[in-house]
Amino acid sequence: MDTPETQRANRRFMKRAMTVPLLDEEREFELARRWKQDRDEQALHELTRAYMRLVISLATRFRNYGLPYGDLVQEGNVGLMQAAARFEPDRGVRFSTYATWWIRAAIQDYILRNWSIVRTGTTAAHKSLFFNLRRLRALIDNGTRQNLTEEDRIFIAERLGVGTKDVAAVDARLMAGDRSLNAPVSDTSSDSVAEWQDLLACDRPLPDEEVMEAHDTEKRTQWIESALETLNERELVIIRERRLRDEAVTLETLGERLGISKERVRQIEHAAMKKMRDALLAKVPDPEEAGLLA
Repeated sequence: MDTPETQRANRRFMKRAMTVPLLDEEREFELARRWKQDRDEQALHELTRAYMRLVISLATRFRNYGLPYGDLVQEGNVGLMQAAARFEPDRGVRFSTYATWWIRAAIQDYILRNWSIVRTGTTAAHKSLFFNLRRLRALIDNGTRQNLTEEDRIFIAERLGVGTKDVAAVDARLMAGDRSLNAPVSDTSSDSVAEWQDLLACDRPLPDEEVMEAHDTEKRTQWIESALETLNERELVIIRERRLRDEAVTLETLGERLGISKERVRQIEHAAMKKMRDALLAKVPDPEEAGLLA
């Protein structure tokens, strides 16, 4: 939050920035060329000072995101310097037009990194929604509606070219502030009051589920190894290469390796699978239900 001293300093900075005269196209081109070709820092300073008012103007548009105005201006200055470093005067584009994109991008990136402790706007769709959702919300019933309906989400999604799920996710994020997981669930003064982190669901398997899964995996491995023992050497090679690898070897490749046709490889594979299924049926009533030969 800006202190009174910071606010006075910001006003002095803006007042000085507004007194710097604008550059005509010829002078702007000359300064940009001197910086680009000769690395003339005096030319760079004159060029960037002339467009400090552009930084102030863009920073003012983003004052409603709860971040210090002085920080927005400083981030905009970073964008201005990036624009000066990349600007190519020979392309015939005014520096102010080119710099506007860099200044806005720097300010928006700063807001997305600091608006919340949880990173926001990690995709292009979410970034567009973050900076436009409030404006579009205001168009719906003059901004008086608290919760968006499905029709509202469709309206916003079509206006911004994003998905309705993205609209719902960003709207929920903007409507809810950050909350500490250690904050109490209620205001009670009891020593045993629960915290929000106590209500988080754990997606990990329970200990008994982990034991059961490990046991079942071990049994399946034993059954498969027992079934593989019923195969001859050539059948075993084909099954291992075709069924037990992350990327199956092609029939043609195996045929060349074994000196037989790819059709013969397919026939042997089919017969080997039937042999394994018969071996498993002798031990397991339903191999597919047990996760075998599905």
